[in-house]
Amino acid sequence: MSVLVAFSVTPLGTGADVGALVAEAVRVVRASGLPNRTEAMFTTVEGETWEEVMAVVQAAVSVVQAKSPRTSTVIKVDWRDGPVGRLDAKVASVERYLES
Repeated sequence: MSVLVAFSVTPLGTGADVGALVAEAVRVVRASGLPNRTEAMFTTVEGETWEEVMAVVQAAVSVVQAKSPRTSTVIKVDWRDGPVGRLDAKVASVERYLES
């Protein structure tokens, strides 16, 4: 089983600069030990089960929610039978096509 979750958590009501609070969420993801990647709009986490990955997302959102009067969270899930390692494999596949 392979579960990829891309999520974004945005603190609301804390001012224009939300980078410090978002960084706290990313620290939680990185501390989980699961493969992950943070980009401009989303952080993607990969694991073997829904429960494993969603526990990390919930913990990351909770640290932001604890310091913000309101949060907005967007979650996209790709859940399928198959091997883990898709976080990198999906990007590598597109790169191979771009090289052709």
